[in-house]
Amino acid sequence: MRKLVVSEWLALDGVFDSTTMDQWFYPFDSKQRAAYIQEGVLTSDIFLFGRVTYEMLAPFWSQAKNNEMGIVEKMNSMAKYVVSSKPLNIPWENTTRLQGDLVEEVYKLKQQPGQDIRIAGSSMLVNSLLPSDLIDEYRLLVHPILMGSGKRFFREEKESSRLHLVHTETFSKGVVLLCYQPEK
Repeated sequence: MRKLVVSEWLALDGVFDSTTMDQWFYPFDSKQRAAYIQEGVLTSDIFLFGRVTYEMLAPFWSQAKNNEMGIVEKMNSMAKYVVSSKPLNIPWENTTRLQGDLVEEVYKLKQQPGQDIRIAGSSMLVNSLLPSDLIDEYRLLVHPILMGSGKRFFREEKESSRLHLVHTETFSKGVVLLCYQPEK
């Protein structure tokens, strides 16, 4: 069975707002962080997106040509499933809109043979899946900055979930990778 991996980049206070990435993400770039992100893409063969994240990423990746680290080719060739009640207006190769019962559709994807299913961004999607117990791992790249305000990844009204720390790694410039799995 495939693993469903939530892979997120965020500030220490949980902000993951794409409009402020110039403050909390880009200043902390390093070869280590880039290699980690590359590895995550290359070890997955399905991306699962919410509509907002898909519409943010599709215009760039579908037109990208520089395949220096193998990510562009992989991003464009891998299967992409988008959870959206609205039709998708931005084409991106190998994209399917998921319709029907979200939990049932994700469960079916997990039953297929293959590599990890990766969710990036897509906080509404992740928060919708939390009660289902379908998420196998959370991989959080935490950046050493407190934003104070901005869009936060986890909703405040969700129920608590206990997690087990399975891996940590410190990258240069103070970025920390925290990998958690749900306690069963």
